[in-house]
Amino acid sequence: MSLRTMSWRRQRLKPPLLRVPDNRCNLRERVMVTHALTRIMLAASVIASVTLAAQKGNQPATLTDKDRAEIQGLSAAYARAIGTCKAEEYANLFESPDGFYESLNRGRVRGKASIVAMVKSERQCTQPNAGRSPRAVPTAIVDVSPDGVVTGRVPLDSGHYEDVYVKTSSGWRFRSRNNIPKKAEDASLTYHDYAAIRELAGDHGQYEDVYTKTADGPIYRSSGLTLDPISHDEVAGKVHLKDDDGRYDDVYTRTANG
Repeated sequence: MSLRTMSWRRQRLKPPLLRVPDNRCNLRERVMVTHALTRIMLAASVIASVTLAAQKGNQPATLTDKDRAEIQGLSAAYARAIGTCKAEEYANLFESPDGFYESLNRGRVRGKASIVAMVKSERQCTQPNAGRSPRAVPTAIVDVSPDGVVTGRVPLDSGHYEDVYVKTSSGWRFRSRNNIPKKAEDASLTYHDYAAIRELAGDHGQYEDVYTKTADGPIYRSSGLTLDPISHDEVAGKVHLKDDDGRYDDVYTRTANG
């Protein structure tokens, strides 16, 4: 997975004071009645270097056959846990405390409590008569970068996972599992782009997880920032603010020179 020298630019529509109802638990979203625009440019090459430094850790320069088998075993354990709603087991597959799962509709789900809540909100886990069985286990194509970062590409029926693995005192764990659906593939997005956009959006813990209110109580919906590709060069973002009853609607534009 090579790093690309590409920039992303943000167009942020600031939320005004008016509010409308939403199905978000105990919160309301603001409608847009002003169009104050903020543009911030940040080179993805810089973001990628920061991300890479954060991902590097103490990795082996080469992988043994045992290492590779254990990494493949992560995908098998993942498929079993998510398919059978073993939320704690699933969460324990990620590095603690900073490992995360990321997808377009879920956002970046980080931390054990949020990861457990996400699994419990899966369709097969919320419907009493839903079938709960391990999912298929695709083979991860594992690679080690010159900097020692261990990554994996895992094909899916539509799209693929891009993984980053780390060896901990408890064995191999996901540092991140990034779901790249076909929609993101068609827009040429990778987990590097996800990371660059999140850095541009200022995703450093100040956004709030979103829950849907149901008769059985609140159900986890997503992390505080979700992304949706508009085209090859544009990605929409919804940013839910912590300790605030509003959100930002962003548009991130891919540019060659900022």
